[in-house]
Amino acid sequence: MSNQHPRCLYSDSFSNFITRGEMSVFGELCDHYHGDARTTTRSAWINEIRIMQETISQLEDKDGRIVFEYDIPRLGKRIDVVLLYKGIIFCIEFKVGESRILEADIDQVLDYALDLKNFHRFSQDNVLVPILAATGYGSSSSVVQASVYDDRVVNPLVTGRSGLFSLISAVLDRFPDEAPVHPNWIISPYAPTPTIIEAARSLYESHSVENITRHEADEVSTDRTIGYILDVIRKSKSEQKKSICFVTGVPGAGKTLVGLDVAIRQTYQGHEEPVPDEGAVYLSGNGPLVAVLTEALAQDNVRKCRERNEKKKLSDSRREVGKSIQMIHRYRDNMLAKIRNPVENGILEIDPEKAVKMEKSGFGEVEHVAIFDEAQRSWTHKRLADYLRRGGTYGNKLKVPNFPMSEAAFLIWSLDQREDWAAIICLVGGGQEINTGEAGIAEWIKAINEEFPHWEIHISPQLTEPEYAEGKVNELLKNNPNVQYSNDLHLGVSLRSYRAEKVSAFVHALLTFDKNAASLYEEIREKYPIVLTRDMAKARKWLHEKVRGTERTGVLVTKEAARFKPLAIHILPSGDDNAVHWFLEDKDDTRSSNYLEDAATEIQVQGLELDYTCLLWDADMRYENGTWQFYTFNGNTKWIKQTGTSESKQEKLKYMLNAYRVLLTRARAGMVICVPEGNPNKTLSGFWEDSTRLPEYYDGTYRYLRSIGIETLE
Repeated sequence: MSNQHPRCLYSDSFSNFITRGEMSVFGELCDHYHGDARTTTRSAWINEIRIMQETISQLEDKDGRIVFEYDIPRLGKRIDVVLLYKGIIFCIEFKVGESRILEADIDQVLDYALDLKNFHRFSQDNVLVPILAATGYGSSSSVVQASVYDDRVVNPLVTGRSGLFSLISAVLDRFPDEAPVHPNWIISPYAPTPTIIEAARSLYESHSVENITRHEADEVSTDRTIGYILDVIRKSKSEQKKSICFVTGVPGAGKTLVGLDVAIRQTYQGHEEPVPDEGAVYLSGNGPLVAVLTEALAQDNVRKCRERNEKKKLSDSRREVGKSIQMIHRYRDNMLAKIRNPVENGILEIDPEKAVKMEKSGFGEVEHVAIFDEAQRSWTHKRLADYLRRGGTYGNKLKVPNFPMSEAAFLIWSLDQREDWAAIICLVGGGQEINTGEAGIAEWIKAINEEFPHWEIHISPQLTEPEYAEGKVNELLKNNPNVQYSNDLHLGVSLRSYRAEKVSAFVHALLTFDKNAASLYEEIREKYPIVLTRDMAKARKWLHEKVRGTERTGVLVTKEAARFKPLAIHILPSGDDNAVHWFLEDKDDTRSSNYLEDAATEIQVQGLELDYTCLLWDADMRYENGTWQFYTFNGNTKWIKQTGTSESKQEKLKYMLNAYRVLLTRARAGMVICVPEGNPNKTLSGFWEDSTRLPEYYDGTYRYLRSIGIETLE
């Protein structure tokens, strides 16, 4: 193994490591790190190098390997130091300068060991030893004890700076005859154990994820869609072929739940135990969605265990959920770590020194079936190539110049590496591309046509509508002989889901100036109230009067919104943890959406819903002379109109429109739209008091919404 690999910042043999100068090793860590490491991180690395060189130098046998900053495949977690020695895997978490032993720190290093046990194929048969090294701590563990769970994970050990050698020696005395660690440990495949799959299943048998992705779709419709998908999967297996399904559905129709349901049904197929090598994984590029789904399911599982007087740690529940729900970027990056670099002649090839070929999956991942939620948000070739040229994977400087594929093409390529069969399920939201560099569904079809013509396509007829790929799907597929259309792949809605269907149609009509917008509003207003105001105080009052019990409400703005502070609104900071608190905390927690203080953007709420919402309509999108005009704020003094006919400019305007489409479809039960009055005041000298909020910026939008007939709050 070389000193650096995409899954770590540094790896070397014991003998080489102890003969190198500490600054030489430190330099490699810095060079391989993506970005500039913080001062505290750099200081910690120097201390860790020094301690590990002192410790390893005392060992009589130097036949071992040290790994710094190791990424556990697809989990997004990194271990400070791993030692592979005498058949034992030591996971060491350093707390440099810390003199106390905190329970949270012990849990952290134990979680690393358990993650390796549950997901890392070449760790599952070895003894795993989690060690917390708080360098200012003055003592050490005196007993090396196997866990009561009989899983070959030792109970966590703690030590200060000087006790690490003694602790390693004690472990070796306790486990003297272990089989060697696999020579390809560092490039081990991701492979969940059967026990973690069983644990994940228990979460879904009585889950309450509907509380955050509640839908009103007709059960017959969703069952029909799930049945069609499972049938495609069965045929793919029996005929040993590759297939891809595109599933459409109106906002709130339950695409996410269908995806999760397919993942669990495919894994178990009606049996009590998971069917070997038949698993599926639900993937999303939406960080807040993955974080909120994971946390909601994990909390629900812990709560149910407590009701049964069973002990359950939240970290264990999160791990169980993490088997089936993952970030698509981590899946993608795990495959990127296997390719030959640099890429030659625009052709991706597996590097056998970076990947282990498995008997059934080949160089592909362990799952036959990958379910990609919000597939329209996959990255364009340019965005992915730019990202990889800078070195963006694994937190390391793994640069891949001249990367030849879009994200959609690469994800199909990844499943195509399986030598037997595979199926991809793309869950597609229409008109919901909201970020620069999001390719839309056309990129998937283009990739299949040009690079994977042997894949069979199953497609919803609704995918030919204008909001999908600008209505060009038929043209893109006209020469592809492997296409099958089925209405079963559209999550249609019955009268019981009247709200979801009609609200989606109304929002589309509103944004496209369709003359039917007014009549659609009249159809839904009794069952699904939509009201209009220019006063945030009235909007808040309306929301508070509407919500009952555990129902949730919240304020929404676009990411381009800029002048919300005068209305006492704060933008929810980025970060998945903030989204988790906003969606899941109780109404007495100030971080909760119910407090109506922090407003979430389209980035944070796409794929999720609230019961009642307030859409704060800023001056970034204005109704002017019968059309939408788009503006961005220069950050200081003025709004700048977005004009131009270039492809990139038109793409940006599409994203700005789609942002409002997303926000207008986040409420399950009703919404209030607040279009501010602006600030009409002038100073004594005749200048505007606040020229960034002139009434004319908002008045046209307000008049347009009123012209549709939307009820105004008194």
